[in-house]
Amino acid sequence: MALDPRLRGPVFLSMAASVVTLLLKAAACWYTGSVTLMSDAAESGVNLVASVTVLLSLWYASQPVDQSHTYGHEKIEYFSSGLEGVLILAAAIGIAWHAIGHLFTVPSLDAPGVGAAVALIAGAINFVAGWWLLSAGRRHHSIVLEADGQHLMTDVITSVASAIGLGLVALTRLDILDPLMAIVVAGNICWTGIQLMRRSFNGLMDHALPEAEQATVRGAIESALPAGSHYHALRTRAAGARRFVDFHLLVPGEVSVRQAHDLGERVEQAVRQALPGVEVTIHVEPIEAASSWADSELLAVEQAARQRTP
Repeated sequence: MALDPRLRGPVFLSMAASVVTLLLKAAACWYTGSVTLMSDAAESGVNLVASVTVLLSLWYASQPVDQSHTYGHEKIEYFSSGLEGVLILAAAIGIAWHAIGHLFTVPSLDAPGVGAAVALIAGAINFVAGWWLLSAGRRHHSIVLEADGQHLMTDVITSVASAIGLGLVALTRLDILDPLMAIVVAGNICWTGIQLMRRSFNGLMDHALPEAEQATVRGAIESALPAGSHYHALRTRAAGARRFVDFHLLVPGEVSVRQAHDLGERVEQAVRQALPGVEVTIHVEPIEAASSWADSELLAVEQAARQRTP
């Protein structure tokens, strides 16, 4: 299966932006001797590696289900996001280490104003690409596109900080401001990497959907349930752009299989209308049976949640 064309454009834009900004920053770093610009260029290099990783992971996630991956391949997006977080964190540590070394042997900068201008141009390029990636990621529920967009937006902050630092050097001729600003930049990059790794971890651990989406699902189920029926053991999770919902539907024992199936269809349709694209699995049980009320560890969790709700 080919990569979704709606996702292909943002990914290639990210790769192009990373290549252009990397070349700009590397040239400016060579011209000025700025540690901050070198740090900024290193992050653009990480951006490029991350963009290639994004492309590969989206291609893999687009593959259809098979016997070995009956739930699909979308979780590769969480792995990709986590890898990007690790790369960002590694870049931040390397940047900070190099900048600290330059605090004791501060090099003299050439044309810091030129470096500041190049940093702002690179920041503008990354802002456009990052905004497009974030918009596409939220629109198509793609964590990997959002992660790449956040990475580019971090690069924007990095570039603006680099421009400020170099501008201050140009005004004050205090060359030590350059490695100091590089350390600040490294701290910001580090924070972004940690956040991406945390989000990836939540996805790989089958974290439940956001509270607002869970409330939407519950409202849809309850709106379609007739009197005398009930539901419990609701579980939700996401895998890349796909969302999954499953729960137990309790109906009177005298209801026929066909009637229970028709009710399940109505409830499933209500959930899908409320949360488009979700995959719903329903387990039907007789409401009178004692075993129906003691067949899931989630029942105790739901009971505790109801007791906490005022």
